[in-house]
Amino acid sequence: MITAYSISALILAYFCGSIPTAVWIGQAFYGVDVREYGSGNAGATNTFRVLGKKAGIPVMLIDILKGWTATNLAYFIGVSTTGGLHSNYISYQLALGIAAVMGHLFPVFAGFRGGKGIATLFGMVLAVNLNAALLCVSVFIIVLLITRYVSLSSITAGFTYLIGVTFFYNKYTNNLVVIFGMLICLLILVTHQKNIERLLKGKESRINLFKKKTAT
Repeated sequence: MITAYSISALILAYFCGSIPTAVWIGQAFYGVDVREYGSGNAGATNTFRVLGKKAGIPVMLIDILKGWTATNLAYFIGVSTTGGLHSNYISYQLALGIAAVMGHLFPVFAGFRGGKGIATLFGMVLAVNLNAALLCVSVFIIVLLITRYVSLSSITAGFTYLIGVTFFYNKYTNNLVVIFGMLICLLILVTHQKNIERLLKGKESRINLFKKKTAT
């Protein structure tokens, strides 16, 4: 049921996702708009690429926190609606998480030029299904260590989530979460289209996990 609480929470979730962490940190501490360098995206991956780990790690953590926080606003909607957690709690979580991801992709605070939403999406996944999220993290780290391709690691982790909620953790989920997993895969394929093309051509850049980088 649509209520004033749910509408307010959706707006708040969008604004939360719209916080342009990469842009603000880059400009405040380095005098750099990361969207003018590298891939041109305002996300954690491009921040790692342009400014290095010292900037990339806090951007990644805050972007994850954005998704997790926005998704967990569902608790307050459920309580305000019925005095206890509503049976549609998972629906609230998914709606709020998606609002946060859309905020990251099209941030009102940064001219609607955002990132690819992977870190914020992961924060949402953490709130919805912790076990599947941890499986995704494991796969992401393994692929990243082997290939040093962040894009390939993100794509693989996204499809791992769908596999996890469909076959391994289905007792903790429902059909909506499986559909959400399919949408994650679609979103990742769309936002990583250029990365996929570069991967197929062998032109995708690899991340250096141990060497500091600075903007030039």
